[in-house]
Amino acid sequence: MQDTPKKGVLLLNLGTPDAPTPPAVARYLAEFLMDPYVIDIPWVARWLLVYGLILPRRPFTSSAAYKKIWTEEGSPLLQYTLQLATKVQQQLGGDYLVVPAMRYGRPSIREAIELLKASPLSSLTVLPLYPQYSLAATESSIAETKKRLGAVSYPVRFLQPFYSHPEYLDAAAAVSRDALKAVSEHDYFLFSFHGIPERQISKLAGCESHCEFSDDCCAKIEGKNSQCYRAQCFETARGLASRLAIPEERYGISFQSRLGRTPWIRPYTDLLIPEFPKQGIRKLAVFCPSFVADCLETLEEIDIRAKESFLAAGGEQLTLVPSLNAADPWAEAVSRMVMA
Repeated sequence: MQDTPKKGVLLLNLGTPDAPTPPAVARYLAEFLMDPYVIDIPWVARWLLVYGLILPRRPFTSSAAYKKIWTEEGSPLLQYTLQLATKVQQQLGGDYLVVPAMRYGRPSIREAIELLKASPLSSLTVLPLYPQYSLAATESSIAETKKRLGAVSYPVRFLQPFYSHPEYLDAAAAVSRDALKAVSEHDYFLFSFHGIPERQISKLAGCESHCEFSDDCCAKIEGKNSQCYRAQCFETARGLASRLAIPEERYGISFQSRLGRTPWIRPYTDLLIPEFPKQGIRKLAVFCPSFVADCLETLEEIDIRAKESFLAAGGEQLTLVPSLNAADPWAEAVSRMVMA
């Protein structure tokens, strides 16, 4: 008797090294940084940059950072992604087959698709777990999935970035409320998103001629900036601030994790945070809404390094608002988005 076809679900996250060691980090960085969607320069220049300048040194500093956040179970990002997939599977039930994958590292997209193809499917829904659209994360993950999937007999659906989706925003607000005390007990709230080079936004359809990288330019989503990563970040921040009743004058938006000397979207988180105590901001809460799972960028970059910088500048308390991770509201939201 042949198995009844299931509805496949592929949950994509960015990735993580296998271990917090220089060799494992070097393998991960080589795969990540040699992706032309990530470092969008000619192949020869990219190879020289990655293998000549970055890989000889960065795996040692990055592995030391990873060691600070590594748990007995391993990488937090991987564990949260696996837990989320398990919960979504439980929510959706036996008619579905939910498989997690990493764009870089393991479980790879290739391994996940092999697992999906081993089971009879009636359809496949692919959800890149990046709220805002970017070439380096979203488009790269979609391209790799299409490459590995090839031609199949069933329909394949790629869900759109969910930066303003009510399910995502409601879940993020619910998780944030559980982590935060009353709004009045924090002086200021910062929404820190992962940065990307300015040139990557300028490449997007509609952004070539008009992009100003200003707050006014990103004040609302409209036709010409509908794919703009920066504008989508601003929209996410507005949606969360509204749900959490944070007044406009008590929150700001910044961008973290820049690499190299090329201009990245501004303002920069690491330069902004030490200035807050000079403005009378002593208690700061930081959201990282471009990450659905806590990882190196949230746990080490913000909760350790940024906190140290803030306290050294005269601040009293920096609170990292946890990412969605595998919280029940998030698993329920993902399930509803998949079924919609």
